[in-house]
Order: sequence, then structure tokens, then C-alpha cells
Amino acid sequence: MLRFLLHSFTGCSRIRILLKSLNRSTRRSTADQGVRPTAYLPFVLLLVSFLSLFAGDFPRALKAYPGKTPKIDAVLDPGEWEDATKFEGVSGPGDQKWISTFTPTTDPKDLALKGYVKHDGKRLYFAFDVTDDVLYGINTPRWLPDENPKAHELTQQGFPWFGDEMELLINASNEWTGNEDTRGDGSSWQMVVNLTKSRLGGVGHGGLLEGEPRKNDKAWNTYRKWIETGAMEAAVNVKPGGHGYIIEWAVNFDPCLEVSPGKFYSTAMGDRKMGLNIALGDLDEKERGKGNFGNFHHEDWFAGTPKGRTNVNQWGTLWMMSKKP
Repeated sequence: MLRFLLHSFTGCSRIRILLKSLNRSTRRSTADQGVRPTAYLPFVLLLVSFLSLFAGDFPRALKAYPGKTPKIDAVLDPGEWEDATKFEGVSGPGDQKWISTFTPTTDPKDLALKGYVKHDGKRLYFAFDVTDDVLYGINTPRWLPDENPKAHELTQQGFPWFGDEMELLINASNEWTGNEDTRGDGSSWQMVVNLTKSRLGGVGHGGLLEGEPRKNDKAWNTYRKWIETGAMEAAVNVKPGGHGYIIEWAVNFDPCLEVSPGKFYSTAMGDRKMGLNIALGDLDEKERGKGNFGNFHHEDWFAGTPKGRTNVNQWGTLWMMSKKP
């Protein structure tokens, strides 16, 4: 039975399957072997405790501990991220294997990343060290997708994520209804750092862009205000040698981590869990993405399924830790 339960479990949405299995197995055990139904109670309690660790349905989590404040300049200075939680992707064993939306990534020389996360009591920080063999718009022409000739317009009609890019998605409220996507405010949001275009620098200069839902006026204006006021800040630079890039990203607790209406995260709240997803997008030559939407070559996600990765209920968990480990 235990082997079946572990095989079945892929997230909190499977709890009904587990309980049904437990009920059937308990009835059989009671009838055939004289085992009391309460024999499985300790396992059920352990399972429920395990499930409570996750903010979304996907069983993957990161912990952001307090650390020293980094400089947001897209340069990983020695020791600057030494006190951060480290993670890797996007192909490899265990948690290094991310979820592919388009062509699966199999070669770490093609696409890979090393990530870092921490906070300083006022801002949340991520750093991404990305390996990428071909940089769109730098090693290739700035070709456009057939689906949208306005992809590079810095408007609600453009595709902010079209290019080599990272996306950060956080559900600070740890709440959702059904299969909803982000609300586009401090409670849940999706933002983009693109290697070759940005709100502040324009096309040709990498940085932050408004993410989804970009066609929602309220969300669009909120995201734009965060960028222009510095409530969210990011820098991106091509790595020496040209085979990849570095991103450093800062997120103010106030107004970007709204745990309840008008209330923003602080360490005085203690350890707190939030929903989290991260995406790494990779455009190469147009022909390498043949058959994929927008001719994307790769798009790999920290959590979720290929079609539901933006649904808040499919995200993993970010633990905001109030004290150093």
C-alpha cells in the first residue's frame, strides 16, 4: 500500500486518491487480516503534515533566509550570494529537472541555470546564472514570431517574454480560487526580465518588463509603477565569453508581497509560505523552435504542468524565513 501511495502522490490535488486508496485498503485489511482501521492513522497524519508544507499543489519548495544586501548590477561578486539558498535547473536529477513546455532541454550546455534566493528584511532577492549557447538578438537576428508581428512593442499588445528571459511568479497571499492565474497585484503577480528589452531601457537594453495578465489595465499599470518607482528592480548582463547571462532581481516587501489586503510581509510575522514559480525561456534560431508556439526552443518551469504552469494552484512554495538558519 505504501508503495502505491508514494507512486500516486504528485501534489496536494492527489489527496482524494490517497484517501480512497486508504479506505479500500483498510476495509480489506479489516476483513482479511483483522487489522484495525486506525492502524494507518499515523501515516495519514504524517502525510497531511507533509502536504501542509506546500503553498501550491506542486511539491517543490525554496527557503529565503535573511542575508546581506546584494548590489543589483548583474555581477555575482565573490561572497555576495554565499548566504543565499542555492538551486539548479533545468535538466538533471531530482529538483534539477524542471518542467518543459516546448522542446525538452537535455543538454546543460544548451540551457542551464544556477539560482540564489534570500532577503534582507525589506526586499526579496533572486540571482540567476544562466548558461545559454545561443543568445537571441545578440547571436541571432531579432526575428519575430508569426503569431505576433508586434512582439517587441513595449505595449499591452507586445510579448514581454519573447526573447531569452526569466519570469518570476509569486502568490504572497497563498490563496487562490480554482485554476486562476495571477491577479496582477501585490497578492499574486508574474513579472519578466528579458535579456534584450526592458521598460526602462527600451528595445536593445535588457531588464524588467510587465508580465501577465498584461492586457488587464489595472495589472499593467501596477507592474509599470513598480518598475518606474523601483519597488521592483533588476539588472541583466551577458556573461564574459557570451555563453549566457546573469540576472539580479530585487522585490520590495511593500508593495509587492501583500499577504492580506493592505498588509505586507515582514519578518515579525515569522516564517511564512507563499506560492512560487519560475520560468526560463530560450529563443534560438527560428528553425530550432519549429512546431512550437512562437518558435520558442525551450521554456522550462520550476513547478506545474506544461499547460497549467501559470495556474496559481500548480506552483511550488517559497518559504520566507524570519531567522538565519
